[in-house]
Amino acid sequence: LRITVWSLCTKSVSYIKYPKACQQGIAFSRDGHYVAVAERRDCRDCISLFVCSDWQLLRHFDTESQDLAGIEWAPNGCVLAVWDACLEYKMLLYSLDGRLLATYRAYEWSLGIKSVAWSPSSQFLAIGSYDEKVRILNHVTWKKITEFEHPAAVVSTKTVVYKEVKCPAAEAQRLSLSPPRALPSSLLSTHTKYDISPVPASLHCVMPAADRANPKMGIGMLAFSPDNCFLASRNDNIPNAVWIWDIQKLKLFAVLEQLCPIQSFQWDPLQPRLAVCTGNSKVFLWSPAGCVAVQVPLEADFQIVSLSWHSSGDSLLLLSKENLCVCYLEREEV
Repeated sequence: LRITVWSLCTKSVSYIKYPKACQQGIAFSRDGHYVAVAERRDCRDCISLFVCSDWQLLRHFDTESQDLAGIEWAPNGCVLAVWDACLEYKMLLYSLDGRLLATYRAYEWSLGIKSVAWSPSSQFLAIGSYDEKVRILNHVTWKKITEFEHPAAVVSTKTVVYKEVKCPAAEAQRLSLSPPRALPSSLLSTHTKYDISPVPASLHCVMPAADRANPKMGIGMLAFSPDNCFLASRNDNIPNAVWIWDIQKLKLFAVLEQLCPIQSFQWDPLQPRLAVCTGNSKVFLWSPAGCVAVQVPLEADFQIVSLSWHSSGDSLLLLSKENLCVCYLEREEV
């Protein structure tokens, strides 16, 4: 029915009418000056742009989507990406005055777009699809530069495959970051580490249920590193693996195969360092230098389902369904 905006400074209240109930129907520009709201009026999709300082309407325009599913600002605030629901593959790029800059379609008559991510420089737009591919568009012609496939086997000898494995209690005690007496024995017995798998390497694959809505297939998660050098992705058919792509060479750089399905991952805002959680009491960190698995030293059963970096990059917020934990990372002395 409406969006209510509460000011925590002036205690004023503003209302935005007719928002569309879709998964990503509200998007703020990176500088926080503007907000785009997807709307549905008279059986047509449209977008309204508001100025966040006083919530006045800046621009209103119709879109050429059949059933708008999401909107996302380019980091430079110049372009708005709009995509259709999964029944139709359609990506629309709009300028702030409502002009349609480009339309991109990869295929027809099959499930379409599942996830979208802009590069921090706004030069690349990554589109994850239900056909298990990521397509990269450039910002000049909005044409496809390349596409990344996610097969169930890694065959390139130039790709490093890190595999999470369980290690014995004696080795777990040596690898532990905390004193042995601070960790209950149950945690020590489930300690894990990374091994480098020989290539070719087969990954654990799951067949989606074809008779159910929202099948577990396709690229469900995408994220660019802050320096534009890497792209992380997850193929929902292969839920235990994170794929890390080298954007400069447009090749697969590394694969992380976990023991449990990937719940969330996020890049350090200042450097190419990826944090991953898999629904247990561990947080996994990857950088071009290597991988590490860190046990959260808590007595209680703390299952991490989501995480978020601090803007300084020196701490992580780890979230379970009922609790949270702050993880501090020591900086190397220069």
